[in-house]
Amino acid sequence: MFKLALNAGHGMNTPGKRCLKTIDNNETREWALNSRICNYIEKYLSEYEGYSLIRLDDTSGKTDIPLKTRTAKANNFGADFYLSIHHNAGINGRSGGGVIAIVYKTIKDGSTTALWQKALYERIISATGLKGNRSNPLQKQDLHEVRESKMPAVLLECGFMDSSTDTPVILTEAFAQKTARAIVEVLAEKGGLKKKDATAKTTETAAPTARKKTVDELAREVIRGLWGNGNERKTRLCNAGYSYREVQARVNQLLR
Repeated sequence: MFKLALNAGHGMNTPGKRCLKTIDNNETREWALNSRICNYIEKYLSEYEGYSLIRLDDTSGKTDIPLKTRTAKANNFGADFYLSIHHNAGINGRSGGGVIAIVYKTIKDGSTTALWQKALYERIISATGLKGNRSNPLQKQDLHEVRESKMPAVLLECGFMDSSTDTPVILTEAFAQKTARAIVEVLAEKGGLKKKDATAKTTETAAPTARKKTVDELAREVIRGLWGNGNERKTRLCNAGYSYREVQARVNQLLR
């Protein structure tokens, strides 16, 4: 059984962790972007068997769980791999950036952890094209998550939130989906996961239409980034038969 510790970095209201307002009027919070990718990872992993998963973050985003608590939880779980999803900053409105994969500073080239790092980076770049202009996208740093976890660990910075080229891409639902799908492909290959029986999948697809979600459920999904941003969010909610005005009003209440 392959055991995965999955982490969406930060919390919904962690100071400073958001997109640059001059590029994104909504100043989308980093946690929303991180969580959206993690949620898609969970969704796509459900197509496989032979794994167990633990989320290390508060999936509501209300609490920014201390890093020490997150790594301790992963260690106690006995995870085989630790994956942390983040988005970067430091471009200050200029162009460039791209995806960066980070491991601990003492990790040796060719080691199990380094192979995870390389595989994840290359698959995500192949799927999304968000290569950027970093001279060293495969980095080694002294970060708590990759230092204190007792298993191979990779922290992914999935683009820059203050880049004029990255931000419009990372805000899209398509980018989150492609990134998550690429990650799951690597997890399945390196974790030895098997696709679920096709017959069972067909039966599941043919199941009756799911019940309508409540306004409260939808609002919490919006906060988690599952319905996109701005006009995209409005269009998707309306197309699904929901009242955008009611949902957005509930979102505003929850965020207050």
